[in-house]
Amino acid sequence: MRNYLFLLLVVVTLLPGCTSFVKQPVVTVKDVKMVGVDAGGAQMELNLVVENENGYNIRLLGYSYDLEVSGIPLTKGGARDEVTFAPKEATEFNIPVRIAYGDLISLLQRDPDPDHVPYRLRAGLDLDTPVGHMTVPIDRKGTYRIPRQYRPSYYLGKMKDILGLGQ
Repeated sequence: MRNYLFLLLVVVTLLPGCTSFVKQPVVTVKDVKMVGVDAGGAQMELNLVVENENGYNIRLLGYSYDLEVSGIPLTKGGARDEVTFAPKEATEFNIPVRIAYGDLISLLQRDPDPDHVPYRLRAGLDLDTPVGHMTVPIDRKGTYRIPRQYRPSYYLGKMKDILGLGQ
């Protein structure tokens, strides 16, 4: 009985330390870009790079995100996507984001510089490791550039051309 209690004490003491064997992956935001506009709004992609510094695979089970652009909370969401992050490697993956037209109009009313639109991404990556689950928090700020073909001025120029006002 005494050996059993001693073993139980050792396990209870060491078990919480198992997570110290897992190095938290380093996550960087490589790019934030607008990839399309359709009848429902705009599509963006958040391109993340996850560096797994461990000597074993870590699996992404899902993620959640909250995207703020020019100080306006634009969208939040998540998915249960699976991605495997190989040991000692950097792996890229994209988070697709959809923004409704109403939110885009709120953003345009602030008249942002289309070459330096500020954003803030708050996210959480749910990971499966050999010693259990962990969530890696992300809180990054930066700027992105709106491609010319998605700027309002581009569409206004096209309308002028169609109406014959651009000559």
